[in-house]
Amino acid sequence: MSAPYADNLRYHLKYVIMETNCKKGFRVESDLIGPIEVPECALYGVQTLRGIENFKISKFHLNEYPEFIKGLAITKQAAARANFELGLLTKEQADAVEQACQEIIDGKFHDQFPVDMIQGGAGTTTNMNANEVIANRALEIMGHKRGEYQYCSPNDIVNCAQSTNDAYPTAIHIGMYFAHLRFLKHYREIINAFLRKAEEFANIIKIGRTQLEDAVPMTLGQTFHGFASILTDEIKHLDEAANDFLTVNMGATAIGTGICAEPGYAEKCVAALAEITGWDIKLSDDLVGATSDTSCLVGYASALKRVAVKMNKICNDLRLLASGPRCGLGEFNLPARQPGSSIMPGKVNPVIPEVMNQICYKVIGNELCVTMSREAAQMELNAMEPVMAQCDFESVDLMTNGFDTLRTLCVDGITANPEHCRAQVHNSISLVTALNPVIGYKNSTKIAKEALETGRSVYDLVLEHGILTKEDLDTVLAPENMIKPVKLDIKPLK
Repeated sequence: MSAPYADNLRYHLKYVIMETNCKKGFRVESDLIGPIEVPECALYGVQTLRGIENFKISKFHLNEYPEFIKGLAITKQAAARANFELGLLTKEQADAVEQACQEIIDGKFHDQFPVDMIQGGAGTTTNMNANEVIANRALEIMGHKRGEYQYCSPNDIVNCAQSTNDAYPTAIHIGMYFAHLRFLKHYREIINAFLRKAEEFANIIKIGRTQLEDAVPMTLGQTFHGFASILTDEIKHLDEAANDFLTVNMGATAIGTGICAEPGYAEKCVAALAEITGWDIKLSDDLVGATSDTSCLVGYASALKRVAVKMNKICNDLRLLASGPRCGLGEFNLPARQPGSSIMPGKVNPVIPEVMNQICYKVIGNELCVTMSREAAQMELNAMEPVMAQCDFESVDLMTNGFDTLRTLCVDGITANPEHCRAQVHNSISLVTALNPVIGYKNSTKIAKEALETGRSVYDLVLEHGILTKEDLDTVLAPENMIKPVKLDIKPLK
């Protein structure tokens, strides 16, 4: 074996040889560049190896994104059905390709997709990786050997009537919609966790804050319900962004003109996609425009960014409101997950909200990468789509894992400090705001100023100055009268 082939195989031992314990040797495949030795145990072929050699870029490999692989297999399965209906594939070829695709959809052979997600060529390496794996598995189903492409070619059969420029983005759309559906399940779970805490803390009075200063009373339950509600508002935006993935350019082939596809292919292929997925998948109205337009990836990245910005605020609040244990706000306690310092004994840090903050920053950064990549489209194609896909899939995975971690290791275990919360309300000068509609602005300002100067409580000063009776003061400052609009028939004594 020549040195370049040996170097190539050493780089990919962890993907193929070691994982499959391959002892079958090699087969020779050829392409435009020339011949190359492919491990006999590999379902992929020469063009996948070219991509492997050229794109040693990141640790983000296609086999780590099962929904994208599933999208590729569904795309190829739908194309096979359409091409069979048009008489371009024999029944044996179509059946074998469909079976190979279904096996991949069911989770088999994902280890045979080792290419880097970040790649040049507008996704050609990924498309050919799928074509070769499906072709070689179809050959086995048909009773032939891997690499005997005269019976089932990756290009002529599996990729029939397709280009990377329509098959690749269609696969991304399908994969991202699967990812969206998965994401929503975990997203709703973190929302429900906040709602459970809202109910649990519904009767715990606390002080609200604006600009980090004392504001007016509220309940701790209202704080947590607010967290849940601002996240719930984003579901409609996520759904709207994800719905754009259900419009595809399949049948556009290279630039949207449909060259190399027969009349009716696009419609038949999209109908097959809808049948396979059960989704309302539609063909783009303008395939030329759609082939260079990757705005749906920008839209979903932006929807995720909105969630990240809100979740970042929530985690900042969790850290602030639980700060302490003696010298912070200390309204509630976050579960202790690990020692917080290598030098300060007894210190426990809010590590779970902290990691969620960092996930949010990463998702926000990914959105910028997607936006800049969309802007880089030229003429009839956007060659930067691979990194856009990687960013969107990664953001979904990061947020999903982050939500599960935040929910199970933090939110579910939060406990309140009700007496401390009540004491803060009682001692807060901002209590006077609740009295303002009853005793007037002049009296309220007088009480607030004296409380600030003397350190005494608003409650005691109102009684001392004879502005309200104790019964009326207790009515005004009852928790249920301070956390929502009320009309009280109480007059000041002076």
